[in-house]
Amino acid sequence: MLRQFHKMHGLGNDFVILDAREEPLAITEALARQIADRREGIGCDQLILLEPSATADLRMRIFNADGSEVQSCGNATRCVVKLTGAATIETAGGLLSGAAHGSEVEVTLVEPRFEWDAIPLAYPLPTDPMPMGWENLDRPYIVNVGNPHAVFFVDDLDDTDVEGIGPGIETDPVFPERINVNVAQVEGNALRLQTFERGAGLTRACGTGACATAVAAIRARLVTSPVTVHMAGGSLSIAWAPGEPVRMRGSATHVFKGTIDLQ
Repeated sequence: MLRQFHKMHGLGNDFVILDAREEPLAITEALARQIADRREGIGCDQLILLEPSATADLRMRIFNADGSEVQSCGNATRCVVKLTGAATIETAGGLLSGAAHGSEVEVTLVEPRFEWDAIPLAYPLPTDPMPMGWENLDRPYIVNVGNPHAVFFVDDLDDTDVEGIGPGIETDPVFPERINVNVAQVEGNALRLQTFERGAGLTRACGTGACATAVAAIRARLVTSPVTVHMAGGSLSIAWAPGEPVRMRGSATHVFKGTIDLQ
């Protein structure tokens, strides 16, 4: 079965996008893993499946490189807006909206949640910050921006082995649905960030991670909105005020399109 796909990336966070709005397509964990494999498949951090929606221009489903399905992805949202022109996108993490602005795309995510059972945590704990630690990282700010994030602030990001410590935090039993791990350093009214994504590992950029980190930093009065978040793949501008959804603005790049035999 031959299907067309698009390869896109947001600041190096890369995606394979399959459009199933007119012709349905079933994605299994095994198939998602095969497509995402960088040696034997196309290769990507996440596989994106576009489907019809009764409440928005389209529905976006997100599969991590390990085959697990997750609720939201900010970088993928910008790519889908650029690819399709969709103004509203239904996701498992909520209704998102977006629009192109020249070479950049701005998307509006959901209003952040901070309650322990909205993350979710395994049992009631403060989330602002959470009184726990792992190795040299402790007291993370916990926030759900459509998917769950733990945000650690450090004095020296270069002195933190995010890739080494990330898996243990991601899979800690206190996070029953696993967690995305963000480690950030404040630089003036900007943030430098590394994110270990659940199901994908260390990525060059994470849109929802940038949003969650900016929200945590604004709440902690470390920065003011809007804030620039610098990652290995590039930078995003994040704007947020309490009681409002998060707005994220940055680039989205179409790399190529092709055809894959899903058999």
